[in-house]
Amino acid sequence: MRVDAHHHLWRYDAGEYGWIDEPMRALRRDFLPADLEREMQTACVDAAVAVQARQTMEETRWLLKVAKDSGMIRGVVGWAEIAGKDFPAVIEELAQEPLLKGLRHVVQAEPKGFLEGADFNRGISAMQGTEWVYDLLVYMPQLEEATWFVDRHPQQTFVLDHLGKPSIAEDGFAAWARDFRELARRENVVCKVSGMVTEADWTQWSEADLERYFDVAVEAFGASRLMVGSDWPVLTVACGYGQWWEMVRRWTGRLTVGERELIEGGVASRIYQLES
Repeated sequence: MRVDAHHHLWRYDAGEYGWIDEPMRALRRDFLPADLEREMQTACVDAAVAVQARQTMEETRWLLKVAKDSGMIRGVVGWAEIAGKDFPAVIEELAQEPLLKGLRHVVQAEPKGFLEGADFNRGISAMQGTEWVYDLLVYMPQLEEATWFVDRHPQQTFVLDHLGKPSIAEDGFAAWARDFRELARRENVVCKVSGMVTEADWTQWSEADLERYFDVAVEAFGASRLMVGSDWPVLTVACGYGQWWEMVRRWTGRLTVGERELIEGGVASRIYQLES
């Protein structure tokens, strides 16, 4: 089963999607399940995991409803106020939702030291009885802080989104590779090959620009801890959905059949406990 382990959905509202700035104006419209499923069918992708784009419980509940109604969206990584005093009650509510596979907070928008907060760490500890994963969304300069954070929760499974968002357009390869490899030494961390084209120059990136990042990911995490996501529709400011999957298949085509199957779907199915 080929799995898109990371995509978004939304009904566009300017007030709620302020991060979609003028250079991203093509994203200022609705992106709904039917739009995604057309792309998936064309690209021969079988299943998908929807990931939060707004930090609201309203969106989490909406994504769960959408997933229930879809034959292709097999899981949701939602948002909840992990640092909130009421988080144990929220866990109890969301535990009734079999399609909820994990939670995410937009740490890339938080100040330095956020991942050291006592309330947030207490919430992460409370997740351990749920089997939910926690998706780590950080920029490259936050990778060191993310590593310390992961070390505090050795029993929690973490998924690093977008390879830790390396500064591909500014060629931040060396610094990224150092901190990325260090985080990869933690066996409870899995990594998503996703979000790469939007960290590169949107109009002038090349496959070679991205391939060396993929190669380091394979070296550091191994095929057994890598999964592929499209980051659709954000992806579309720089690349088509089918184009992304064709490029990934060229990269994985250099690996063994077993490794390719793991990266293109097996790891996502295992980590997010997706039904085939």
